[in-house]
Amino acid sequence: MEYRRLGKTKLEVSRLGFGGAEIGQEQATQETVTTLLNSALDAGLNLVDTAAAYLESEKLIGKALGARRKDIVLTSKCGALDGFTRSDWSKNGILETIQRSLKLLQTDYLDVIQLHSCDTEILNRGEAIEALIVARERGYARYVGYSGDGIDAKTAIETDFFDTLQTSISIADQEPFDLTIPIAKEREMGVIAKRPIANAVWRRDEQPDNPYHLDYWERIQDLQYEFLDGDLGESVAKALRFTLFSESVATAIVGTKKPSRWQENADLFEQVDFSESDFKAIRERWQEISKGKDWKGQV
Repeated sequence: MEYRRLGKTKLEVSRLGFGGAEIGQEQATQETVTTLLNSALDAGLNLVDTAAAYLESEKLIGKALGARRKDIVLTSKCGALDGFTRSDWSKNGILETIQRSLKLLQTDYLDVIQLHSCDTEILNRGEAIEALIVARERGYARYVGYSGDGIDAKTAIETDFFDTLQTSISIADQEPFDLTIPIAKEREMGVIAKRPIANAVWRRDEQPDNPYHLDYWERIQDLQYEFLDGDLGESVAKALRFTLFSESVATAIVGTKKPSRWQENADLFEQVDFSESDFKAIRERWQEISKGKDWKGQV
């Protein structure tokens, strides 16, 4: 597995990371999560991403890690809570959330703690950032980041406070290449891609019921990328290669419930052919089809 420095931090992260949202939202068992996590680490992944909002995810990951905590880069998020049903952006609320995350994850520190998609108004208020300053001073986290999209992500970058940016980047979500990645690069921020394969929505012939997948599915219907018509595994690998093609994108967070998928993804990612001309063709198609459409980054 290839590794890359996460911006100006001292963290070396695998190009593919373990995403903890799915296991929380779909109420995976502890046995499943332990198997998933160990198979991911055995495949060479070293970045594990979760959040206080992902229901039982932190607890499940904490129990699964055990002695392997020292082998990973562990990131979590604060502010959004309880499956995104509520939020607390107060200074005390954020610090209490981080302390709870540390307890659930059974660790003394997080490698990165991120604000979870707060808007520009909250960022400008300053209290959330003050909380992260305290968290870093107390040793709760080595680095601080912002997870979010669009203008809010741009605002976060322009504060010159955050070390990392986690944002949606995929063949169906390319706004960051113009809006946020260039300025994140200027500030040497580490960029983490979330939803990097657009939920592989092209595997569905019919419109999905889940609104979380709907926008990407509709976009893919319009974009009609030829490479998506072939083998699913190969198309997923090419989609990942696109997301990670830019040197500014350090890693991509992927979720799955199938333990063997980690090694399969890693092998396909390294073996599939993908060139600069492939990247340019996907970008040009996006620029052509998205013109005049309100295709903003999806939180």
